[in-house]
Amino acid sequence: MEVHAEGRDAVSAFAEYRKLLFTVAYEMLGSAADAEDVVQETWLRWSTVDLATVQDARAYLVRIVSRQALNRLRTLGRRKETYVGPWLPEPLLTAPDVAEDVELADRVSTAMLLVLETLAPTERAVFVLREVFDLGYDEIAAAVDKTPAAVRQIAHRARQHVEARRPRSVATAAQTRAAAESFRRALETGDLQGLLDVLAPEVVLTGDGGGIKQAALRPITGADKVVRFILGGSAKNRALLTIDEISINGRPALVFRLDGEIDGVMTFDVEGERIHALNFVRNPHKLTRVESETALALR
Repeated sequence: MEVHAEGRDAVSAFAEYRKLLFTVAYEMLGSAADAEDVVQETWLRWSTVDLATVQDARAYLVRIVSRQALNRLRTLGRRKETYVGPWLPEPLLTAPDVAEDVELADRVSTAMLLVLETLAPTERAVFVLREVFDLGYDEIAAAVDKTPAAVRQIAHRARQHVEARRPRSVATAAQTRAAAESFRRALETGDLQGLLDVLAPEVVLTGDGGGIKQAALRPITGADKVVRFILGGSAKNRALLTIDEISINGRPALVFRLDGEIDGVMTFDVEGERIHALNFVRNPHKLTRVESETALALR
């Protein structure tokens, strides 16, 4: 079937900005699966637009994806009210060199996404569009159905909120990698002291099993408690367990496999040489994308 010129223009414009649209949606939602759904919804709406009325395809597409993501974000908020145990963002596989770009790595880090979770939906949308993608207030206003003056106020409030809660310091990729490697060696050998040495005394372990896989129903605080929990969980499966380094959300991380099947992804918040937070996603619904992409990389 022949594709008309306008249809080709719509396809090419969408393809050009698809990665941007996914990133906007993911940073607003913290879920790659939901972000993909939102991007697909954006395409369905974009494909019906009269391109003769569009002056800036990028701005128009960002407006569509922002509105769709904001609608989805409100729905997800209701779902999270009944979520079993702690909720963590869906791990996003990133290229290892992303970790060398400190600003970019901070934007997509698990720690930052968890801070964004504390914002109201409209605040999160405004913060992401303004602080991450540097959109003008007029553009953001069109995307969230607010006046530019209101958007300025929301942006200021959201910025203050995030600054008060974001990590005190951002470790370099080398520091995070070294801490993750020390943690992995100690865990693989069952080295109790090695684990205690790499964990900060006030370390917090947060697990997300989604009610499907076993995980602590509340965060565990304190190095001794965290070590006992981790070693207790890994001891019975140590013979089948493999741990590999991976790049997740712009930071070095670890992927755990049991008998070759992905069992979890762990990210780290590191300050200096010690780990201050461990985030362990075991919910299989959140690991599908990482599993498929790592499988492709190994072929």
